[in-house]
Amino acid sequence: MVSKRRLSTSEDKENQAEDSSKARKQQLSKKMKKSYASDEVDENGSVFVSLLKISGFILKTGANQNQLAVDQIVFQKKLVQSLRKHPSYPEVIEEFVKGLESHIEDHETFRNCLLPCERLQEEEPSMGTSYSKSLIKLLLGIDMLQPAIIKTLFEKLPEFFFENVNNDGVNMPQLIISQLKWLDQIVDGKELTTKIMQLLSVAPEHLQHDFITYLPEILGDSQHADMGKALSDLLMENTPLTVPILDVLSSLQLDPAFLSKVRQLVMVQLSSVRLSDLPVIIKFILHSVTATSAPQVISELREKLDLWHFVLPSRVQASQSKGQASSSGNQESSDQNCDVLLFDVIKSAIRYEKAISEAWIKAIENTTSDSKHKTSDVVVLLIIYSTSPQLKKCVERVLRSKVRSGCFGEQLLEGTFTLHPLVLKAICPSVLLLAQSLFHSQDQSILLFGSLLYKYTFTFFDTFCHQEVVGALVTHVCSGNETEVDAALDVLLNLVALNPSAMRLNAVFVKGILDYLDNMSPQQIRKLFYLLSTLAFSKQHEGSSHIQDDLHLVIRKQLSSTIVKYKVIGIIGAITMAGIMAADSSSDLTQGRANVSSEQCTQVTSLLQLVHSCSEQSPHASALYYDEFANLVHEGKLPPKTLEWVEQTICNDFQDAFVVDLCAMPKGDFPFPVKALYGLEDNSTQDGIAINLLPLLFFEEFGKDRSQMTTQKPGQKLVSPLCLAPYFRLLRLCVARQHNGDLEEIDGLLVCPLLLAELEPAEKLEAMTAEERSLLCSLLFLTLNWFREVVNAFCQQASPEMKGKVLSRLKDIVGLQETLEKYLAVTPNYVPPLANFDLETLDVIPHNSSGASAKAKNKGKIRGRKQQADGSKAFPPDKMSKEDNSECDPTPPARSQPDKEFTGKEGTMAVSLQKYHPFLRELDIEAFSILHCGLVTKFILDTEMHTEAMEVLQLGPPELLFLLEDLSQKLENMLASPLTKKAPFFKNKGSRNVGFSHLHQRSAPEIASWVVQLLTPMCDHLENIHNYFQCLVTENHSVVDGPGVKTQEYHIMASCYQRLLQIFHGLFAWNGFFHIEHNDLLHLALKVLAGRLEPVDRNELLEELISQSFNYLQNFHHSVPTFQCGLHLLRLLMVLLEKSKAPAQKKEKIASLARKFLCRVWPHGDTEKSALFKDQLQDLLCIYLEHCDSVLAAIEEVAGVGIPELMNSPRDGSSSTFPTLSRHTFVIFFRVMMAKLEKTARGLQAGTAADPQQIHEEKLLYWNMAVRDFSILINLIKVFDSHPVLHVCLKYGRLFVEAFLKHCMPLLDFSFRKHREDVLSLLETFQLDTRLLHHLCGHSKIHQDMKLTKHVPLLKKTLELLVCRVKAMLVLNNCREAFWLGNLKNRDLQGEEIISENSQESTAGGSEDGMSSQVSKSKAMEDDEDDEASDGEKQQDSDESDDSSS
Repeated sequence: MVSKRRLSTSEDKENQAEDSSKARKQQLSKKMKKSYASDEVDENGSVFVSLLKISGFILKTGANQNQLAVDQIVFQKKLVQSLRKHPSYPEVIEEFVKGLESHIEDHETFRNCLLPCERLQEEEPSMGTSYSKSLIKLLLGIDMLQPAIIKTLFEKLPEFFFENVNNDGVNMPQLIISQLKWLDQIVDGKELTTKIMQLLSVAPEHLQHDFITYLPEILGDSQHADMGKALSDLLMENTPLTVPILDVLSSLQLDPAFLSKVRQLVMVQLSSVRLSDLPVIIKFILHSVTATSAPQVISELREKLDLWHFVLPSRVQASQSKGQASSSGNQESSDQNCDVLLFDVIKSAIRYEKAISEAWIKAIENTTSDSKHKTSDVVVLLIIYSTSPQLKKCVERVLRSKVRSGCFGEQLLEGTFTLHPLVLKAICPSVLLLAQSLFHSQDQSILLFGSLLYKYTFTFFDTFCHQEVVGALVTHVCSGNETEVDAALDVLLNLVALNPSAMRLNAVFVKGILDYLDNMSPQQIRKLFYLLSTLAFSKQHEGSSHIQDDLHLVIRKQLSSTIVKYKVIGIIGAITMAGIMAADSSSDLTQGRANVSSEQCTQVTSLLQLVHSCSEQSPHASALYYDEFANLVHEGKLPPKTLEWVEQTICNDFQDAFVVDLCAMPKGDFPFPVKALYGLEDNSTQDGIAINLLPLLFFEEFGKDRSQMTTQKPGQKLVSPLCLAPYFRLLRLCVARQHNGDLEEIDGLLVCPLLLAELEPAEKLEAMTAEERSLLCSLLFLTLNWFREVVNAFCQQASPEMKGKVLSRLKDIVGLQETLEKYLAVTPNYVPPLANFDLETLDVIPHNSSGASAKAKNKGKIRGRKQQADGSKAFPPDKMSKEDNSECDPTPPARSQPDKEFTGKEGTMAVSLQKYHPFLRELDIEAFSILHCGLVTKFILDTEMHTEAMEVLQLGPPELLFLLEDLSQKLENMLASPLTKKAPFFKNKGSRNVGFSHLHQRSAPEIASWVVQLLTPMCDHLENIHNYFQCLVTENHSVVDGPGVKTQEYHIMASCYQRLLQIFHGLFAWNGFFHIEHNDLLHLALKVLAGRLEPVDRNELLEELISQSFNYLQNFHHSVPTFQCGLHLLRLLMVLLEKSKAPAQKKEKIASLARKFLCRVWPHGDTEKSALFKDQLQDLLCIYLEHCDSVLAAIEEVAGVGIPELMNSPRDGSSSTFPTLSRHTFVIFFRVMMAKLEKTARGLQAGTAADPQQIHEEKLLYWNMAVRDFSILINLIKVFDSHPVLHVCLKYGRLFVEAFLKHCMPLLDFSFRKHREDVLSLLETFQLDTRLLHHLCGHSKIHQDMKLTKHVPLLKKTLELLVCRVKAMLVLNNCREAFWLGNLKNRDLQGEEIISENSQESTAGGSEDGMSSQVSKSKAMEDDEDDEASDGEKQQDSDESDDSSS
């Protein structure tokens, strides 16, 4: 500053006189300053200059800085005194102002007067600050001068509107306005406000923004209201000024009602503002929210805040400017910054205002439609989760609820991370904490959401977050919780596929999981080794050698173990790693790196040989090796050299192990005669082959104790019948891979017999020894598994002859299963031989060492005949077949099934094969191509090739049922929604997925695509079954229990019907159809159904396809044979309804169908007493009440028509209108109707007093219907007083009274005056119902039923609240005289008084009998007033007993 510079100069001069005093230096300094500046002082003799000079202010000319010789307050006081003492006061004020105007005519001088002046005084200023005000600022501080100075400034201001900023960066308009800031007092606030608004009306837009921003610092509190009104008017006129105006309004002290009006104006414009303006607008909205208005404001804000609407236009604009990459990048960066600012505003409001966070959570919770949820909902919940510890549990609850309902899905979450990456990155630790919490859930849908949180956190964030994500997932894997382990491994596999380079940086964390292999299931081990092998052997694996070394070390260690559990780990790990190595070598070979590929092929082959050698001494390990190896071959990952090695060894080894000549039957001390059974060709020449099953099994079971096997040779390899099916699977996949799917080389195995004992029991099974029954059971299991693998192998062969033979094998499977069930029924504690060797329970199943089966080598016999001496192949038998394209004939097959349990009846067979599912080989998804088969006709030719006989093979009902049951189980396991896959708390490890290992190697879309291809034949079968039942109904003249209904064929056909509907439901309920990428598959599936009615246009709209498919399936309701089939049909129609955009008509049809099924007589038998039937009836009744137009009318029909008919029927009778309503099923109807009535009552909102009168009348009518229905239902306990009925009544009765309190009483408050009689009638009816509830409470206490009495306290409390609420309503409407309160007697359900010890002392007054007719209409709630008495004693409420009118 100049003063400092001059002071330093004077000090330099005074340094020459060091002995002078300090005071002398100061005086000399002041004299020098005055002399130095004397020629620059304005010596104008005007009043303005002279008064300033007298007061201590020195004006300078030009751009020189004005000087103040005294303190600023002293100057102002002196100037005021000078003005008042002036002879011409008060005219001198006007003269003084004119002098100022004259002085500032020069712009440079005016600028000087606006800048801070120089202070000449050395003492400390009185204000405690060194800041110097400008001359204008000092003059504005004088009240008598302020109005004139302000006027002068506003007149001067327009001169500078369009001037450029000076070289020194001073903006004159801003400098002028800044003089008005922080004034101690404003003399005329209204005038100032008027002038400011006039100025804003003429100023340029950029200056308007600055002027508005200064307003909070200019205006006093008294001007805030006027300025707020003026700014709100300007807001409506000038949209570009929205941001500064709202920013200022947030800083002014304004009336909440006024802010609410402005907020409503802003809400209307919210969708049209720019993204950059949103933070300020949202800040104003949240600033103006009060605790009472928060729910409504936040709900409206959440609805209008659609960030896609703001971001999308800018992104489209950026994408259109292709040549301006930097411009589009800047635009995206700007959007992200605005996004961060916006959510910072929301975060700040949430952190300091609990009401806002609670209102936001409530607004999201109340949004039920999937389409109405937005990305901002997820972000706000995550922000609340990170900033409000006390609301974490609430946020988790809402998130879980939304995920379960399907509102928060993958698409929404991906959009959230795509739109708001920077916002979420700032709260990354909280996101990971939430994901960790969700991973502890057993609900599959919540687990999936947690997995997606991990996935997108890794995908969208930086390296630090990558490490945190991987660390958290590894922790989950090592937790030991099976569900967590599976989910975490799936996420890691997904991350490896998405970003292998980033995962490779964190491989050291993943590698640590190898220390926890003991606690993992085989499927989890497979995933882990796939994950590590991918990281170790991917294309850029130069830096991954340490992972390769660790993998080889772990695998060799496990393979060398003698414990089967660890050997299994080694086999799975080695085969998985070999598959990855082989795939990598194949890609290297494709890219021309032959040397590397050859080396890796050698490594793959040597690794497989190592596994083979380490597992051949253990049957279980060998079988697992064959299965894992077969999967590897099926995936097509093996290189050609390895396939050659497999071809050279597998085929010959299989023949040596399991195939024998029929002419050389094994001999030995077998417990049963060995026979060649189940051959499909005439083997009278005895030169065919057979599968050596019984001798191998017998030797394995008893070989240690019996050594009389005559066919054993020294040096023979150890063979086990356990390996038969797995080995054959490997063999046929290798042959198919080498010959492009043609299995001609091994077609002899399809028709060859097996060496078995006679399986059909000729004597009573109980007469056999336990050893013999166990041996035959094992033989049956092994035979079944062999046939299952044979069907898997040859099901896709195109030859009609092959198809016929496959159908024969399918019939053999069905027949063997019936026989096996007989054996299992009389063989307790039997453990079958393993069929799926990756079972988690492998170590607890007893293992028997296998012995060697001596037999001669039979190379070259798989073709079905030995090779001739000249090497030519033998001719096949003289039988030919051709395919008949006619549809499946519903006539029963030649081999009929024995009586079995099909409809829930208890038959002769007490054992079902369902629980033995893990011990049966899995059917491949390709095996269901058999469903395409119609009739297959096989011609038997004589030696001259003439037709000798014809045999018709068909896919009969038992075989069809077998295939449909298996397919249904597969769809339930693979395509079931995560919402229905909640794992039980206690369960065997992996029990749900046992027997589906091959299925899980395919993705859900692949399975869905396969099933869509099967829709056409399944529709054929469904229509055939429909025709069968239609014909049966016609023959029986619509008699339910007519001839043929109880036959075996009827039950099989009904089961097929049910399974087909279940399969259709499982397919169309697949949640994958909600993803866009599967729309084509959904169209294809719907076209199949719609095309059954009429030809479908190729470009048919989805809605039209859904309607046609709905109509097609609806037509089957006429032939539905069982109640279960009807329920499954309704569920299928409901799935199509969910996908429809016009559901109203379809909803009516579903309700109509449900009512028809309820009104239909079904051939139950004893099934209506079963728990399964009752659950299904409950589901059907819920469907009816949920889809009907009026729930209250439907309940009134059932309760008012059906139940009285039931009461008048015989003991074992039922309602004539609703035959499904019987005494056995009454509690189901009662429970569902009470629950739906209570839910409907909760949905009847009270509304407000401002609603139209017509709405009030409608709501009052609805409540009259609801109370009438409640009265009908509650009075039924007088007749049906069983414990379940009373429990339902207590539970839902209280909930209904609570709904009445919350929703009906406010309606009665403002309806009483205009509808007095209706309200009193409603209360009178409800009073009788609550009195019965009171009697029920007494009944529960008298009978001391703990399950009932636990509901009594809450019910009593609710009834007491109702008393008080009715009284308050009557007082509010000036009708207190209508309220009368007395004591109720304790009575039982029949109305009889309960006699207690103090009954003589209790008041037996006429609270029930002595009422006048006027009072009785409103005695509504007297029934609740009495308190609970522990001994049944009636106590009088002293506070309310005197409230009767005089």
